[in-house]
Amino acid sequence: MANHKITTTWINNVLLESDNPHGNYVMMEPDSNFGGTNQGLNPKALMLSSLAGCTALDVISLLKKMRVDLDNFNIVVNGELTEEHPKYYGRVSIDYYFTGTDLNEEKIKKAVTLSEERYCGVIKMFRAFADISINIHLKD
Repeated sequence: MANHKITTTWINNVLLESDNPHGNYVMMEPDSNFGGTNQGLNPKALMLSSLAGCTALDVISLLKKMRVDLDNFNIVVNGELTEEHPKYYGRVSIDYYFTGTDLNEEKIKKAVTLSEERYCGVIKMFRAFADISINIHLKD
C-alpha cells in the first residue's frame, strides 16, 4: 500500500510551506481578509487544483491511448463553499474544454467518464462531501 508523507512548515505571519513526497514545495496562506498577502495558494482552492490535476492527467493519458489529438485542453473547477463552519465545498462543477480539429466526441466522453468513475481518486474523495457536476465543451 502506498503512503504519502508531507511536511508543512510555518514560515511567518500566516504563510506556510508544504512539501510533497517528491520534495517539491508549495506556499499556502489564507485569503487577504484573513491575513494572507497573496504569496501562497489558499488551501481550499488548492483542493480544487488537485481535483483538476488528477482528472486532467487521467484524461490526457486515456486520450493518448485512444489516439485522440488535441490542440488545447483545460479544466475549470468551481467550488461552492457551505455557509456554516466548518466551510467546505458542498457543490463542485468540473468543466472540461477541448479544442482541436475533428474531435472525437465519443472518445472524449469515454475518457472523462473513466476518469470520473474509475481512476481519479480525488473525485472519489470529493464525492464523500460534495455534489459534483461534469460538463464537456468541444470546440473545433
